[in-house]
Amino acid sequence: MADMITADEIIAWKRQYPGRPAVCYVNTSAAVKAECDICCTSANAVKVVESLPEREILFAPDRNLAAWAARQTAKKIIPWDGYCHVHNNILARDIREKRKMYPEAEVWAHPECRPEVIDLADKVLSTGGMVRWARETDAAEIVIATEAGMTYRLAKENPGKRFYPAHDPAFCPNMRKITLPKVVAALERMAPRVLVPEEIADRARGAIERMIKL
Repeated sequence: MADMITADEIIAWKRQYPGRPAVCYVNTSAAVKAECDICCTSANAVKVVESLPEREILFAPDRNLAAWAARQTAKKIIPWDGYCHVHNNILARDIREKRKMYPEAEVWAHPECRPEVIDLADKVLSTGGMVRWARETDAAEIVIATEAGMTYRLAKENPGKRFYPAHDPAFCPNMRKITLPKVVAALERMAPRVLVPEEIADRARGAIERMIKL
């Protein structure tokens, strides 16, 4: 998703909509963050949008998360045409099929899912929200409309409940590039090292710190 918008693209986009603040999802590059006013996560997107005084707001890069946030606020959100391919590939027909397979199950959807998938869900929850709610819910079976690896974690942490992926396979190949041997190598050798130019880092840090302060 981070590759769906570049710093040059967001600069040009902002020129088309002067005076509108730009919100960017955390899954963006430092260069993009440097051009935005504030960052957000899937959990706090609505709160971030509501914190801005302007009536119209640019939101990048996820159009689905933008659509979800727009439902929760009276502000006008102008979305960039990007998406998380894993969540975007979960379709309404997947939810209807899983409803037939598991008629007693609840359906939880991540806010990066398509609006028509969210319409069919019982709950819309961020990744952290799913982890917390899985401990609290009385539901014995839950269909999870997010990256399928979450079903493993939820099942491991909640052994008395069953979790099913809404779409098979809803796997993110980029997340799976992070392996335990690579984590060990990074800790032992502090490599590979990512160096962000200081000017970009300072400006990007501002967007992140404004979110954290909020």
